[in-house]
Amino acid sequence: MTNRHHLLVHGGTFAVVGDGGDISGVRSGSSPDGLFVRDARHLSRWQLTVDGAVPEALSPVADGDTARCVLVPRGGRNEPPAYTLFREQAVADGAFVEALRVTSNRPAPTTVRIAVTADADFTDQFELRSDYRTYAKTGVVRQRQVLDDGVEFSYRRGEWRSSTTVTSEPAPDGVEETGTGARRLVWTLDLEPHGSAELSLRVAARPHGAAREPRVPLSPAAATEQLLALEGEFAQGVPFPTGWPELAAACARGLSDLAVLQIPATGPDGEELRVPAAGVPWFLTLLGRDALLTSLFALPYRPHLAAATLPALAATQATEPGAGAVAQPGKIVHEVRHGELAHFGQVPYGRYYGSVDATPLFLVLLGAYTEKTGDVSLARRLEANARAAIGWMLDHGGLTSRGYLVYRADGGGLANQNWKDSPGAICSADGSRPSGPVMAAGAQGYAYDALRRTAQLARTVWGDEVYAALLEQAAGDLRDRFQRDFWMDEHAFPALALDGDGHHVDALASDAGHLLWSGLLDKEYGELVGRRLLEPDFFSGWGVRTLAADQPAYHPLSYHRGSVWPHDNALITLGLARYGLHDEARTVAHALVDAATAAGHRLPEVLAGYGRDTHGEPVPYPHACVRESRSAAAPLALLTAVGGA
Repeated sequence: MTNRHHLLVHGGTFAVVGDGGDISGVRSGSSPDGLFVRDARHLSRWQLTVDGAVPEALSPVADGDTARCVLVPRGGRNEPPAYTLFREQAVADGAFVEALRVTSNRPAPTTVRIAVTADADFTDQFELRSDYRTYAKTGVVRQRQVLDDGVEFSYRRGEWRSSTTVTSEPAPDGVEETGTGARRLVWTLDLEPHGSAELSLRVAARPHGAAREPRVPLSPAAATEQLLALEGEFAQGVPFPTGWPELAAACARGLSDLAVLQIPATGPDGEELRVPAAGVPWFLTLLGRDALLTSLFALPYRPHLAAATLPALAATQATEPGAGAVAQPGKIVHEVRHGELAHFGQVPYGRYYGSVDATPLFLVLLGAYTEKTGDVSLARRLEANARAAIGWMLDHGGLTSRGYLVYRADGGGLANQNWKDSPGAICSADGSRPSGPVMAAGAQGYAYDALRRTAQLARTVWGDEVYAALLEQAAGDLRDRFQRDFWMDEHAFPALALDGDGHHVDALASDAGHLLWSGLLDKEYGELVGRRLLEPDFFSGWGVRTLAADQPAYHPLSYHRGSVWPHDNALITLGLARYGLHDEARTVAHALVDAATAAGHRLPEVLAGYGRDTHGEPVPYPHACVRESRSAAAPLALLTAVGGA
């Protein structure tokens, strides 16, 4: 049996199981297995045995919304399996369900002993990351209570409460202790000659702070039916291109992924919303930048994503300073977490504001939504939030004092606070990192677009001509400053960033393409940049690399210093089309669609930067999110940029 992991996801819940449907709780590769809800692991063991032995996978779990596999007892050529087990699993919001059918292969009556060993460690996701950090957790109380039809695991730490309940039909014949805290549910099944017996197991997760009890489907088939209905609703009415079936398939796959990545959130008046989560396994939560870009990509086809994302982010907008969370009045949240460590302040991400670009992107989406839909009610409702966001950009953000949006490394959180937020992502061509304040190029483009779009709202929706003129002047000044300060004549290309002294951070990076999307560059400069991004050191054949490959800082397996990001390329493609570089836009779009086609029409979070000329298939990045909302929405952005070409 291999050690592959398989992902099941629905809303704020996901499960990772092995080839045989088991959960071991042992990290293997880039993700631990388990059942996860609201940043906590609610199943850490789920292991099937037959007559005391682990069966082997005759037909392992395949990719899909339902995990199905066929298992048999281990044996040799001269000892055919006595039984065959058909295992089916699925997830729903706060729930995991399994149907197990055992079929005898013998011509006489027989008895088989089935056991499922279950445990719930309630480990916070941040404890499972490979960052070598440990967290003290004092006063923890764990309990296991045997029920008539299963067992309940509970966890308490101060006011924090979580539980996981496992039940079955028929009820187990017994629940055994294992000596490790896990419990073993056992059944003794009498089978007729070539007869079958079925077990139905249901797991209900109750995380701390959950608004309601989970509704556990009766079976995996019922859970799958819910998912298929949701996915069908998301894809309905989208005009897939008939002349480019591969793009149509990528759009359909992306919409299906977006459907299952919708998580609950709350609006300013307490209303319940569903917004795009960033991705699984590590980011099944609201990330401001990710939700905003996803909603922007999907806006022409699914405007209700923007209509939910904007009020959800308005409800979490900072209203006062907070040092640990990097909060400042008017700033839009970067990340929202619901786990135990965030609750007790052991990680800063409960509401964390370490993003320089979520705030301008909030304004970009609000303006784009109003323009695209003609619905002015949201702009009216969120006027105070939009003005507060502008206030942050001008004051705390640095536009007035420094001339640009600026961030400083956060010792307790993120060193880099633009979209390339890994350590070392903002660097010079030789790989050296700037110290002190950083002014990232892409964020200035977002700020420019935000000022212009908000000026339009002020003029047409809020009736404030004076404010509109002020914002237009600020946008024009920013554009003039940027082209003077960021442009590197020796490269005919903008710098990745400026350091605190105003010196160029001179890596040649894909962020320049975001400036095309925002419209910050003059036409002459924009055309130079657009064509440069398609030269071989930038363009891998699967997309534009985050760094041009001829620089010492480049590494094809670096997260942000040479990889290929689909959402980054989607923004570049939209920008190329904006500047009239339609051939270049089609080239990037076809490359991305080819990469999706090679992976079952799904675009991952990120690909390695190896070139297509030497690698005939796209090389995966080893720690990429399997499903990521920005990448899922990227084919829709390509459709907007190039149509069915």
